[in-house]
Amino acid sequence: MMPDYPIPQDDETIALRLVGWIVADSVRAERMLSLTGLEPGALRTGLSDPATLGALMDFVINHEPDLLACAEALDVKPASLVAARERLGQ
Repeated sequence: MMPDYPIPQDDETIALRLVGWIVADSVRAERMLSLTGLEPGALRTGLSDPATLGALMDFVINHEPDLLACAEALDVKPASLVAARERLGQ
């Protein structure tokens, strides 16, 4: 359920919302940890690091079913996630 107030759509906020979507599902979170090699502690401390956020965005973007499901859950277009990832990498 979306809140009744507008959610900021800056790139970092989109990335953090994407991380929330990843970890909301334990199977998906375990798959992310396994594929990225991140440890839970490194994930927590890396949330302010654009490189870590970019890697987590890549995890979603590179698996089309996740990209589509995440975009729907966050109420954004898949292309918006891809564009935010590209800008974070600059």
